Amino acid sequence: MERSGDGSLEMGCLAMEILGNSRQPGERWPQQRVTASAHVWGQRDGREAQTLGLAGAQTTQLLVEPRWRPAVLWDRVTLTCQGSGTAGATTWYKDGQHCWQKGQDRLTVTESGTYTCDRPGTGRSPPLTVLDDQLVLQVPAWALLEGDTLTLRCRCWQDNHLTRVRFYWEEKDLGGSLKGTELSLSPLQLHHSGRYRCEGLVGSWQSCSAAVTVTVHELFSVPELEGPRELTEGSPLTLSCLSTPSPLRPGAPLLHVFYRDGQVVGSPQRSPQLLVPTVRVSHSGHYGCEVHSKGGSVQKSSNRLRVTVCRVPPSGVSLSVQPPGGQVALGDSLGLSCAVAIGTGPLSFYWHREGSGTLVGTGPRLELRHVGDNDSGQYRCRVSDGNSVAESDPLNVTILVPVANATITPCPLAHQVHAGDNMTLRCSVQVGSAPVTFTWLHNGQHVAQGPLLELRDIDVGHSGTYQCVATNQLGQDGHRVFRALSPELALEVTPGSSWVTVATGVGGVLFFLLLLMGVIVTWHRWHCVATRKNQERTSPDPLAPPEEGEVLYTHVVVTKRAGASPCATTLKDPQVTYAELQGH
Repeated sequence: MERSGDGSLEMGCLAMEILGNSRQPGERWPQQRVTASAHVWGQRDGREAQTLGLAGAQTTQLLVEPRWRPAVLWDRVTLTCQGSGTAGATTWYKDGQHCWQKGQDRLTVTESGTYTCDRPGTGRSPPLTVLDDQLVLQVPAWALLEGDTLTLRCRCWQDNHLTRVRFYWEEKDLGGSLKGTELSLSPLQLHHSGRYRCEGLVGSWQSCSAAVTVTVHELFSVPELEGPRELTEGSPLTLSCLSTPSPLRPGAPLLHVFYRDGQVVGSPQRSPQLLVPTVRVSHSGHYGCEVHSKGGSVQKSSNRLRVTVCRVPPSGVSLSVQPPGGQVALGDSLGLSCAVAIGTGPLSFYWHREGSGTLVGTGPRLELRHVGDNDSGQYRCRVSDGNSVAESDPLNVTILVPVANATITPCPLAHQVHAGDNMTLRCSVQVGSAPVTFTWLHNGQHVAQGPLLELRDIDVGHSGTYQCVATNQLGQDGHRVFRALSPELALEVTPGSSWVTVATGVGGVLFFLLLLMGVIVTWHRWHCVATRKNQERTSPDPLAPPEEGEVLYTHVVVTKRAGASPCATTLKDPQVTYAELQGH
């Protein structure tokens, strides 16, 4: 377009001013943050300039110096054709027609118009417009991305004096009258793309520029958060905050921030991944991430991702005991431990003993100190995570009672028997956990095993002292052995009759007592009956014998003889014997 003073420019400015008056009063530059790159458009007299290509977007590029678009003729513009085609074989075009300069990669512009270049095998470049207008709005020639600063330059032809400059974005006034001819807008966001123009006073004439379209490109894409939605407690968690940098600025430094339920997780980091080595139920929640540009002028948030951490139900509950085998002596200590093969916490442990309705302990270990008889039994451990319960197999605990108070029966410590007699000695203990073994000693020498010692056809050689040793042990390996030694029993063998001069055992004592008491009671009953009958007669005779045909009853009572042996046994249920005596 040629500079003209015929009023056509002024008419165009008037039309644009009328459009500009439709803006809302006081509407300002929007303040938001985003990311992107730029295309520039120019328009004059209804003629729209071609789209300028971006670096890297086309095979062949047309570079301009100074780096402002649209270029102005009075800046002595230099164009450079750049591409991957054959160097030195560039073809230049002006307004669609072959240019008179060929074979050169650089061109110094001397006329206004629209220029392109062509490299063999790589194609034609995007067009670039060089204006020679009275008023031109310029924007940077490089790509504009989110977070960048956009500088608007309103320039008068040949840089003549320009006053009362105003800038417009989509016909909205960006501010009041400025003293200078430039306006910087920062930081750019995607929605700042659009058509920009300027106007001002050139001398006493109001002039306006052609509109320039600015496109703001993304610095990086909106991030997407990826990761597992459900996992088990104890597993690792990896979340990825994926965002694609713009190919126009692929090396832009970015920071990633992760959130859980609105709270920051960790510090900002260059890595787009969040790694939690071992998750717990408390790590469940809604996760999100943000990507920040350097300085934080551009921030973008991802979608929210719900992550649920599930507990592993307890299973494989096992018990161990110390000392091994679950056997312990009375009064000692014993420890039980409960272990879980699989399961995540927090876990609760409960101890039970078979036959006991009460809880005997909590926690993964149960200590039994100074155990007693009632601590024997089968123990189980139950493990709960609050939702499910697992139980161990029973473990048997045996409390070993050491043997004590061994005795020999018949009990008197001295016996006298005749040669040829037979005699059985029995060894027993008052307390002691089975199995109990018995060993017999004759004059201190081992003679037999077992609880009974059978003496057959006794002779003088059987005389002497007898003792028994009762034994039980703790554990299969017998690492602890308990013994109880009975008192000595002296046995004297007399040659001759087989009559035992001293009753041996409770049977002889009871027989003797029965005979003695029977005679006494019989006499007493006879005396009482005779007295009663004599009282019925006129002349009672208490010593008169019973008449023929009368019946006498005897009541035999078993009692313990005074001075008897301490091991003599009194019958729990004494028998009562009645005898009928007929006649005298």
